[in-house]
Amino acid sequence: MNRDEVLKEFRDAGAILEGHFILTSGLRSRVFLQKARVFMYPDRTERLCRALADKIISANLGPIDFIVSPALGGLIPGYETARHLGVPAMWVEREDGDFRLRRFDMPEGARVVVVEDIVTTGLSGREAVTALTGLGANVLAVSCLIDRSAGAAEAGVPLIALAEYKVPAYEPDNLPPDLEAIPAVKPGSRGLS
Repeated sequence: MNRDEVLKEFRDAGAILEGHFILTSGLRSRVFLQKARVFMYPDRTERLCRALADKIISANLGPIDFIVSPALGGLIPGYETARHLGVPAMWVEREDGDFRLRRFDMPEGARVVVVEDIVTTGLSGREAVTALTGLGANVLAVSCLIDRSAGAAEAGVPLIALAEYKVPAYEPDNLPPDLEAIPAVKPGSRGLS
């Protein structure tokens, strides 16, 4: 699946929104990828995650024991990608602000790939890698459906993106005038109670 095909899945699901958005990273953007609108369609999700699994396989990482995803956004693509790879899916979730593997046991030396939904700065991936390596896991890569940074995000391990979609993102105190003129909305999940 190429970049245009990935973006078509998002576009056809009505998941590419335009306006003034506060991203999970805290940065601001004119474009928000509302992956929940993609994930509500099992057939779209299956196609995207099968293609992501194929891309992970083609990275020649060797055997993979587990897929681990950051909750909440990574749960669906992580599960579906794990299904195509034939390995168990787990997730890390926030506890006192840090990711923890609360519901599962991680064997020492387990070979893990982190599956994300959308990457902008790589922060969630890095935090997941930190939590997993702290448990003795060997994190082989972070993977995602879309890398909004077009390769600039730092995951701490190799980043495998199904598609890159460079969308400018701005610090809140350095907005272009057209974004300053529009009220910001926060459609993501981090920081919600």
